[in-house]
Amino acid sequence: MGEQEPEGGGEAAKTRKPRKSAPSAKPAKAAKAAKDVKVTKAARPRKKATVVTEKATAAVPKASPAKTVAPEPPKGESRTALVRRARRINRELAEVYPYAHPELDFENPFQLLVATVLSAQTTDLRVNQTTPALFARYPTPEDLAAADPEHVEEILRPCGFFRAKTKSVMGLSKALTEEFGGEVPGRLEDLVKLPGVGRKTAFVVLGNAFGRPGITVDTHFQRLVRRWQWTEETDPEKIEAAVGALFPKSDWTMLSHHVIFHGRRICHARKPACGACPIAPLCPAYGEGETDPEKAKKLLKYEKGGFPGQRLKPPQAYLDAGGKPAPPLRANG
Repeated sequence: MGEQEPEGGGEAAKTRKPRKSAPSAKPAKAAKAAKDVKVTKAARPRKKATVVTEKATAAVPKASPAKTVAPEPPKGESRTALVRRARRINRELAEVYPYAHPELDFENPFQLLVATVLSAQTTDLRVNQTTPALFARYPTPEDLAAADPEHVEEILRPCGFFRAKTKSVMGLSKALTEEFGGEVPGRLEDLVKLPGVGRKTAFVVLGNAFGRPGITVDTHFQRLVRRWQWTEETDPEKIEAAVGALFPKSDWTMLSHHVIFHGRRICHARKPACGACPIAPLCPAYGEGETDPEKAKKLLKYEKGGFPGQRLKPPQAYLDAGGKPAPPLRANG
């Protein structure tokens, strides 16, 4: 509704004297106030960079899987229509990425756990180029727990934040040795107690090393499900609950791979390749990126753009589909 005229009129309104407006602040005072604001802002100390690893148990109020909560469908879309559209997107992505897989090299749950912790604020490719030397020297939790921190730091230096990551992987190795007999536990509530391990890392391990369904809410997953209007939540645990309500539990692990693969290859953060996107007709955010098909093709990454993937030893299905393994560390000099 538009603004309305105040009630009352007639002669009373005509004879009513207008109120005097309050005098404005003196220019000198206004200038002084503005100067004070500038000084206050300039004096504020800059915030320090956040810790790279996921927060442990203190940041996770509950270790159990987040309860699924039905998200509000986009305006004009019914709940049923939202579920159908979300599941159709997942089916389409499954056809586009039949070889979708975790993009960290690993041979056992311990290697996957360590690699996932190391992947914070760096690429999976960089982790895959670094971990062979780490696992060759320290193949078990017992070995890594007893390692010389300086030696571990030197190996992990290419991953960035190597001191913090050394502390985390050695700490979780010690916890595995002392509390779990050197074995990676297969329960969420146990995994999140380990140093540097949060829900995201735990679900990566549970889904890909133990075959237990879980939704991995990384930065790619968060970005895409919001673009697709599956949820408006910003908190990772609430996103996990909202998206989980749209799919059967058995789909959760592969759904995570499909979404993350698509986010890395086509639906990028800054320049989505909308003109080369196979699910463009289902995407409410179509047009945020490059829509010209030829220009969009130039934005494609990894095998979609004709380039190597992120794993040194990828699954055979990926190679059969035309994927190329990543080069080893310093392979190009």
